[in-house]
Amino acid sequence: MEREFKIRGLMMDPVTNSPIVILQDTGGETLLPIWVGIFEANAIAMQMERVETPRPMTHDLLKSVLVSLKAEVNRIVVTELRENTFYALIFINVDGKSIAIDSRPSDAIALALRTDSPIFVTEDVITKSRTSSSTEKLDPEEIKKWLEGLNPEDLGKYKM
Repeated sequence: MEREFKIRGLMMDPVTNSPIVILQDTGGETLLPIWVGIFEANAIAMQMERVETPRPMTHDLLKSVLVSLKAEVNRIVVTELRENTFYALIFINVDGKSIAIDSRPSDAIALALRTDSPIFVTEDVITKSRTSSSTEKLDPEEIKKWLEGLNPEDLGKYKM
């Protein structure tokens, strides 16, 4: 089973100084932090803020290729959390056929933003993320308290 999520914001992890994409389910009950690389965070932030670049970024190029092939992104799904690493699939429709493509969640999210595609997370990932810590310096209870204490201004514009 899958639940739909939206991007709540981007922020820096105060412990590891790594970017985090914060996803929130559409019911507003669950927050899911996904630690991402700086370049992927930049690609997500630029699209969230609708920044136009003079030349296509990688995710813009991928979108152009899909459009040229008359393919469309149906949805992306964060499918697995294994050893503190998230996995995702991009579901693309081509000629009436659905194709699932393995992806890092950060790349899938960046593409979903560019194609206005929904983001889903499996119940298994949601359950595992509650019992797993993405950083060894914080225990799961500390992360839970930190996430619950986030204010909207904490999730403000991502600064590069």
